[in-house]
Amino acid sequence: MQKNLIALAVAGLASTGAFAQANVTVYGIADGSFDVVRVSNTAGNTDLGNMTRVSTNSSYIGFKGAEALGNGLTAVFQLESGVSFDNTGSFGATRDSFVGVAGGFGTVVLGNLTGPTRALGAAVDVNAGATGIGANSALLGKLGNNLLSSTDGNGNYPGTSNSSTCGRSSTCTSIFDTRWKNAIAYVSPSFAGLNATVAYVANENKTFHNINAAAANTTGYDVGLKYANGPAMAAVTYNAVSLGNDAGTNVSDLRVGGTFDFGIASVRAVFDHARANHFNGSTVTQNVFGLGGTFNVTPAGKLLAQAYYARDLKANGSSASDTGAKLFEVGYEHSLSKRTMLKAVYAHLNNDNKASYDFGINAVGINTSAATGLSNAGATVQGIQLGLRHSF
Repeated sequence: MQKNLIALAVAGLASTGAFAQANVTVYGIADGSFDVVRVSNTAGNTDLGNMTRVSTNSSYIGFKGAEALGNGLTAVFQLESGVSFDNTGSFGATRDSFVGVAGGFGTVVLGNLTGPTRALGAAVDVNAGATGIGANSALLGKLGNNLLSSTDGNGNYPGTSNSSTCGRSSTCTSIFDTRWKNAIAYVSPSFAGLNATVAYVANENKTFHNINAAAANTTGYDVGLKYANGPAMAAVTYNAVSLGNDAGTNVSDLRVGGTFDFGIASVRAVFDHARANHFNGSTVTQNVFGLGGTFNVTPAGKLLAQAYYARDLKANGSSASDTGAKLFEVGYEHSLSKRTMLKAVYAHLNNDNKASYDFGINAVGINTSAATGLSNAGATVQGIQLGLRHSF
């Protein structure tokens, strides 16, 4: 499944025909699944056991279009909203939404944007749409669950873990794997398969320290260099964010990854290094490694599998034991047509004794389910998804 226009206009990791459109195009994904999920082996004996639910895995609807302006210029726009039809729905430009201009110089867009770091993580994930309980966003960039969620509507980011963002059936990804609000990005043309992306996040939230509020001045940038030629893709990205708080906290993520398509099969791999400076008085780092692949068993059927390993955190260079986690996933996707597929996935997330990672998409809610004074550290989170995905 190809990503939408923002993956091209911001990260250059996929292609669409939007620039050739003369009129507005309506498009989207309806992805629903029946899940059986389980939480066990928690430190506080707060095991949830089995739980059933219906999930809408990153489903969305969007509108995009382009207008030829002459002299080689094209105006482009996109408005895209997530749609959750398993509960009370809502509509708004919550996903990749922007306006911009494209030409021989490249593309410039402004809005709510996927940066190259997030796009690279999605590109190496084996799941259609990089979604579902087995998605690699369960571990990438989270730094021991200390860098969850994104900036709010005012551009503020607390820079600490926020369990409310990982409630049941919620999105529980890192700051580097969410969309940037108040952002502007430039994507260069491709030269022999090589192109670059630079994104800047504006400091709209800037405030000074006073008796009622702490100082804030969150701003950042996200840059990427990608090579794509034939069956091979390789990219390196770097995302840095300064929180502008009284402690001078800044966070960053270096990501290197790639894919190779053999036709009947594909392999993909990624290395992720997250870092936080002046973070609760320390410099904290973590490495995550991932490897995945797919295999076409029939013209319409595909096996998929991936494994990710989050190493222990390091604080000021010293390892913090039992703070890592492992994610394993196996699945099968069967195409009923070019736009409709059936899918079945099993995902297993094993936390170390002092870790409490949750699924990145449709979290089980282990960080919000424990009673006061109890802990869900060390939990094993696993689940089965059986679903249908339709694109239009």
